[in-house]
Amino acid sequence: CRFFEPTDGRILIDGRDYRERSQLWLHSNIGYVLQTPHLFSGSVKENIRYGRLDATDEEIVEAAKLVNAHDFILHMENGYDSDVGEGGGQLSTGEKQLVSFARAILANPKIFVLDEATSSIDTKTEALIQNAISTLLTGRTSFLIAHRLSTIRKADLILVVRGGKIIEQGTHQELMEQDGYYADLYHKQFESETAERVFAPQEKA
Repeated sequence: CRFFEPTDGRILIDGRDYRERSQLWLHSNIGYVLQTPHLFSGSVKENIRYGRLDATDEEIVEAAKLVNAHDFILHMENGYDSDVGEGGGQLSTGEKQLVSFARAILANPKIFVLDEATSSIDTKTEALIQNAISTLLTGRTSFLIAHRLSTIRKADLILVVRGGKIIEQGTHQELMEQDGYYADLYHKQFESETAERVFAPQEKA
């Protein structure tokens, strides 16, 4: 969005220097889902509609279904008209993130930026988020910034950054075969998440 300009090189979008694009074009074509989802006071429906103000109720519901938010919304006291509270305080972090995904897909941007979108949620909710991400990224240019490596396994290109420098790059499979820093991180996270699932309290039937 040109909040910062590159100190070297150029950023091209469809082969054209992005400085030749208007701010309105950039803001209209780039969607964000951030680590800390921001919701406004008001209803679930209003928060999703913020992605595209002329969206119909039917389009809002469809967006929520696409990112697996529909079911939990229906279980709220007033469904889509339920108040989310100040800053989304009536929702869990995972629920707020799903609403953010619904808002993003409703906007239908050409470019998506997901910045640590799964870092603050539990592994159960992550499964819903992963499905939402797959839906969001289809047919779009997307940038995923993530420490939780399961989020980026299917990326066409993974850049491993350490100390401000790119130290490895490739697909998930290529990086695992290199058996370097990425592979070490991935193995450690896999072991940690496996232990988390094993020792998590079991829900009663």
